[in-house]
Amino acid sequence: MEKEFIIANEHGVHARPATLLVSAANKFESDITITYDGITVDLKSIMGVLSLGIKRGSLIVIRTDGPDELLALEGISNMLKEFNLR
Repeated sequence: MEKEFIIANEHGVHARPATLLVSAANKFESDITITYDGITVDLKSIMGVLSLGIKRGSLIVIRTDGPDELLALEGISNMLKEFNLR
């Protein structure tokens, strides 16, 4: 499963939200990736997520694959929606 998001937060995905996303992703058994600017990394890796340098206005794609992929995508989606409102 996959879903696209536009990052609306003025600071982009910096250390704090990246840490929250990675922490949330690690609660699920499914494989979860994030793609930005043609580069895909494991959303369960803080170094991978931070290496992307995601800025405001960026299009990202979250992909989930595994036994709890729907729950994982919903959980990450909700977190990104809250983050974008800050």
